[in-house]
Amino acid sequence: MGAKPGQSSKSGSGAPDRKAGRQRLALLLFGALFVILFAGYAIADGIGHPSVPEGDVAHVESVPDDVANVSEADFKRALLQQAVQAQLKKAPKPGEDKYEELKEAALGELLDAIWIQGEAEELGLAVTPKEIATELAQIKKQNFKSEAEFQKFLKTSRFTMEDVRTRVKLQALSTQIQEKIATQAPPASDAEIADYYESVKGTQYTTSDSRDVRVVVNKDKAKVEAAQAELEKDNSEANWKKVAEKYSEDPTTKTKGGLQKALTEELLQSQPELKKAIFENPTGQLVGPVDVQGNFFVIEVVQLNPEKIQPLSEVKAQIKTQLTQQVAQQVFSQFVTNYQSKWQARTFCADGFVTNKCANFVGDGRPAGAPPACYEADPKGGLPEACPAPVTPVSPAMPGSVTLINPEGEKLPQRPRPAGLKETERPLGVPGTPSTGVPPTEAPPTGE
Repeated sequence: MGAKPGQSSKSGSGAPDRKAGRQRLALLLFGALFVILFAGYAIADGIGHPSVPEGDVAHVESVPDDVANVSEADFKRALLQQAVQAQLKKAPKPGEDKYEELKEAALGELLDAIWIQGEAEELGLAVTPKEIATELAQIKKQNFKSEAEFQKFLKTSRFTMEDVRTRVKLQALSTQIQEKIATQAPPASDAEIADYYESVKGTQYTTSDSRDVRVVVNKDKAKVEAAQAELEKDNSEANWKKVAEKYSEDPTTKTKGGLQKALTEELLQSQPELKKAIFENPTGQLVGPVDVQGNFFVIEVVQLNPEKIQPLSEVKAQIKTQLTQQVAQQVFSQFVTNYQSKWQARTFCADGFVTNKCANFVGDGRPAGAPPACYEADPKGGLPEACPAPVTPVSPAMPGSVTLINPEGEKLPQRPRPAGLKETERPLGVPGTPSTGVPPTEAPPTGE
């Protein structure tokens, strides 16, 4: 069985770290850089297609002559590299298992390399041999214990030093392209910032009025009554600490003198008994025992916190950064769409090598990977579960999540919350009652 790129036969305590490092290098150099295949667009018939030179498998127009063609030798080497990554002993031949899959991946990487260099030239971007050498030296230092290990990596992965230098160059160019496009986004104006602030002020920059309270919680009513009796004699902070530690079953507050800060009416909507006890009684007054779904509380409001609105002056810089990033993401998303269409229209592939990255590709309108049975009139065994929707749903990406490496971004949820479904409520922590108690308003301990 062929070795994975970067796999080492050496043993020892440092082997896992070196193996992981080599795998990260392989991902950087030979995989993640070129995942910019967004969505194939078949070009209509009738457009004149230049012929692919003899001995080549693909040709790209409007790029430097020295990178315009993909030779059969280049393709065979890329196919072998793909086979090694797939842990195959040798590259498959046409008609064999995995050939079509690896052919598309190999040709895709080769074409993406040309596209990136062509786009960089049009944008006036370049990387020097010295910059490539510096970056490569850093990669080798971080991931390989010795030059011998690096050479072994090259041998097992079937990459030449020229392959490696090219991919380091492409990584640098890809980063420069993204940075260049980002600078085309105009910064948010004062008016846009003010409009945004007013539209979200009530939800994002307003803190509702709240109460800081002390509580003792126990399923045993007698213990809560005993706690209340002790607190009626002395409700000082020091005594609250003793009483809460002694009687309370809530691990969140018992070590803090029963203190629970910043409780709002919204947090207590599902616990009307607690809401009434906390918001309809003055500070300094003991209230209890209050029965909340089989748990008994003694409560004292210790502080009233009025509603607070952050002024625009405090959040203006934050809003400006946020809005500018959103515009930059929109600009980049549009660039990604245009980039794919432009370079696909300039790419022509020889017979037997046509993929959806080629202008002479003619698709059937079906999503890649969809089972053929999905399109049969009466498929044996019924329709497969993996059939795509008849109409492709529009699923916009979250702002800031689209990148060259992840062009589709992180999708926004596209359906409303079902009626009656509530957010999961975080309990006060009474054992055996996972859905009751005062919802905490502070972050849970991190285990320090």
